Amino acid sequence: MLGFIIGSSRFLYNACYPLLVGFNAIPKVAFVPILVVWFGIGSVPAILTAFLICFFPIVVNVATGLATLEPEMEDVLRVLGARRMDVLLKVGLPRSLPYFFASLKIAITLAFVGTVVSETVASNQGIGYLMMSAGSQMRMGLVFAGLLVISAMAMVMYELFAQLEKRMTAWAHRS
Repeated sequence: MLGFIIGSSRFLYNACYPLLVGFNAIPKVAFVPILVVWFGIGSVPAILTAFLICFFPIVVNVATGLATLEPEMEDVLRVLGARRMDVLLKVGLPRSLPYFFASLKIAITLAFVGTVVSETVASNQGIGYLMMSAGSQMRMGLVFAGLLVISAMAMVMYELFAQLEKRMTAWAHRS
């Protein structure tokens, strides 16, 4: 939704894009201790860390998809009587879907990274905690098993979103 709002206005796009880049430059692992103080040890900091990692690519790509709508297309639609919101909802939003799915497929794999990092830093459950615990006990087989499970989950989620993308944006891809 934030990407839609930012991408729908040239002013907001120019104003917010540098802020988003600055936010993305902050290592998300630096937020984990703050999240632990605010929400305690457990799964909430891991979920929020995953969210923070996924936030930037999705917002920026959706905003870019809307901001790069061809001016000629917008002009033609305006001449035909379309309002600005009509253009955004009926043309801009569908046109930004390929951008959204591209960023979603990247973000889902990064979400696993963020979750595992958060679980290794401050959690008493989860695969990251299991891998950290197994590593301290020199049980490398269990560490590698955790890595394989994370990799398998990421591949399944990636494929799920790739299939959803094919169904929702088939018109945007060459066959």
